[in-house]
Amino acid sequence: MRGDREGSRRERWRGLAELSLVRLRNRAMRTGPRRTAATVVAVALTIALLVVLTGIALALAGGVADETDADVRIGPEDGGAFSNIDGVEEPRLGETSERSAAIRGHEGVDHASPVLAETGRLEPADGGDHETVLLVGVIPDDESRTVAGVPTDGLEPGDPHYADGSYDGPPTGEIVLSESAADRLDAEEGDELDVPASHLEAESAYLSRTVTAVEDGSGDSNTEVPVALVHLSELQTFAGSGDDELADTVLVWGESEAATSAGTDAYPNAAVQPVGDGGPSAMFDDGLAFATGLLALVIGIAICASFVATTAGMSVDHDRKALAVLESVGVPTSGRLAIVALSTVTTAVCGALLGAALGLVGIRGVNAIAAGTGADGAVAAAHPLFVPYAVGVALVATVIAVPYPLAVAARTSVLEEVGR
Repeated sequence: MRGDREGSRRERWRGLAELSLVRLRNRAMRTGPRRTAATVVAVALTIALLVVLTGIALALAGGVADETDADVRIGPEDGGAFSNIDGVEEPRLGETSERSAAIRGHEGVDHASPVLAETGRLEPADGGDHETVLLVGVIPDDESRTVAGVPTDGLEPGDPHYADGSYDGPPTGEIVLSESAADRLDAEEGDELDVPASHLEAESAYLSRTVTAVEDGSGDSNTEVPVALVHLSELQTFAGSGDDELADTVLVWGESEAATSAGTDAYPNAAVQPVGDGGPSAMFDDGLAFATGLLALVIGIAICASFVATTAGMSVDHDRKALAVLESVGVPTSGRLAIVALSTVTTAVCGALLGAALGLVGIRGVNAIAAGTGADGAVAAAHPLFVPYAVGVALVATVIAVPYPLAVAARTSVLEEVGR
């Protein structure tokens, strides 16, 4: 008997779900296409705005641009004395080449490389407009490593221009471009590029670059940041960071415990942490990014819930006669409310999926506009998790909004509708 009751209950709910979808399809195509479209579009635009703002927050956190296959990252401690005062640059690590060599000498460490990132301009040697790219300096080795989402295979192992700290060794003149950087420069392997510089001699060898490889970014983030890998000392010389061997971080490959121990020995006062996945979780480690993402979430839920409540309430009010018919044929109040709730949720999910797609397109548009105005790479980043995130936000907003259309539906009766 219990099995029969449970089977009957499942069949009843399946029938209500099918009826809800049929009514929603008919309303979208025949009886109320404008109201259905209004709900979908309102949710879609709200979710699209949420996705774009979240993408900006992710770019602020650097959670995608820092993609690497290293095991440990060494960086300055947060809250440096001059990092957020008077607009001074964030603190950097010093003596990075020397200390990285010491780290590489530890057992269990495969490789260690300082990483320096500087915004620079490149231009084709045979003429053409200069373009802004993110120059990333590294010390490659014989193995393939990934830094800033780009493999280092195209760079000669070592850092010959460093020359034990004298910075007078022969520069390699090599540069590895990401696909987005190559597209922006219209360059391919073997092309010559120049680095326009005002404070250095034009004939300086390290200002002329040869593209040794164009690499497809290894990450799945779709940031479209134009990245160019070069040898660390050559970028330090260009950027004026060679005197103190400055770098933003030091990346360590190897056994996690050994890499952490070696990093702590080399930089006892620095932040030595395992490398994360470079995804949206990076926003939790950046105050400004987290605040931006949280504000976008709150605003998105509030606006989405308001739109859903208003448009769904109007639709239910217009469908009072249909609900009265359902009551007259024996559908209980709980069943009618379930139909309204399922219709509202389905409409919101459709709007969320459309909004996620629009948001990803919007991120590309924002980056294109930023690139046209000379911004330093991408200002917004995309991630596959944005799609389920958008749907989740829409569902939360719908849960908040659905009591209003349910209240309208609950007040509907056959007697009232017959008397109209």
